[in-house]
Amino acid sequence: MPAGTGNTKNALDASALREWAHTAVGDLISHTDEINRLNVFPVADADTGTNMLFTMRSAWAQADAQSDTDDVTQVAAALAAGALHGARGNSGVILSQILRGLADVVSSAAAERGGALADVEGPVFAAALRHAIGLVIASMGEPVPGTIVSVLQDAAGAAEHVGTDGAGLGEVVSAAADAAAVALDKTTGQLDVLAEAGVVDAGGRGLLVLLDAMSTTLTGRAPHRHEYLPSPPRADAAATTVAAPQFEVMYLLSGCDAGGVEALRERLDQLGESVAIAASADGAGRYSVHVHADDAGAAVEAALSIGMPSRIQITSLSGSVGAGPAGGWSRERAVLAVVDGDGAAELFAGEGAHVLRPEADAPVSAKQLLHALVNTGAAQVMVLPNGYVAAEELVAGCTAAIGWGIDVVPVPAGSMVQGLAALAVHDAERQ
Repeated sequence: MPAGTGNTKNALDASALREWAHTAVGDLISHTDEINRLNVFPVADADTGTNMLFTMRSAWAQADAQSDTDDVTQVAAALAAGALHGARGNSGVILSQILRGLADVVSSAAAERGGALADVEGPVFAAALRHAIGLVIASMGEPVPGTIVSVLQDAAGAAEHVGTDGAGLGEVVSAAADAAAVALDKTTGQLDVLAEAGVVDAGGRGLLVLLDAMSTTLTGRAPHRHEYLPSPPRADAAATTVAAPQFEVMYLLSGCDAGGVEALRERLDQLGESVAIAASADGAGRYSVHVHADDAGAAVEAALSIGMPSRIQITSLSGSVGAGPAGGWSRERAVLAVVDGDGAAELFAGEGAHVLRPEADAPVSAKQLLHALVNTGAAQVMVLPNGYVAAEELVAGCTAAIGWGIDVVPVPAGSMVQGLAALAVHDAERQ
């Protein structure tokens, strides 16, 4: 796993912000199972950890594409945009708004200083957490005690308190993370459904992972936290059984105004529950929409009169408890083929392989290979280098992916013909 840097940083520049996103993805991979086991609210579908992981992965990918800039505002904006576009589930929508909080405040700080911003300091980070609270609440409609909002509020308060004393960013982040840990322990007693299950809030646990990843990035030391396991339910907790809606519906929405969004929220509240509508940071009228509803068609149809829905995802919630795969990735096996040329790409993709195309006149790097391996979303990946990846880059990329919990099997295919032969005998069902 990424372990951060060696010395404490008192500010977060563009490179360190990208490093944090990288570390956060790795740490979420490590804690996905733990977070999923805690997931009982708003629906016990055991996917909060997975959803936060895939959302953060999307954020990281877009920010990492900004590797040629030293403007932290651009990287923060990329994180927010990537998270909104790739948000998974209610927790992913909320995470996108936390990252938008950072992007908004960093952008404002840059404007106050006449343009680009070199780095994020303690007071700016504290202000970002405070701003994120309002954005998260706005996306949810109203705050629910004992959820990620409660944890975020205490983290922001601690960051503001330490920041006013002139502490460096490392101390501000550490204070926020420690306050989040204390607040997380309190969530069990703040929400009946958590007390009934004997768990802390899953989203709050995910937020703590992200704050700890930031601390690791700044100090080079990973904070020690105990594993959050379900405990015996409270003696006075009355068990309740509430029928959950049948479907989770998500889509991106564009071309609408604030009035239309509020009308959509009212309609979705009538159709279901767990409604979350998050706006993009650029003010361009783009939104990520989430709802649990029995009538999935009506939930999509509600958007047609106010804008243009896209990337529509409808997932069954019935029978999902305990049915999800272990770990942060799909249990399916995948094949990643490095190929050159449109025809070859179509050929390998037609056989079910994920395709990585080398850039013109540039060999495939370990970093590019790692990106492609992560983006398969699979726990087990067979790699067909096909002669386009140097041995040292292949080893480095595969080793990094293994550190992220992906089982990688590089096949010594030295040409696309050999790669096709290996693909022909590949059995995706065999473990």
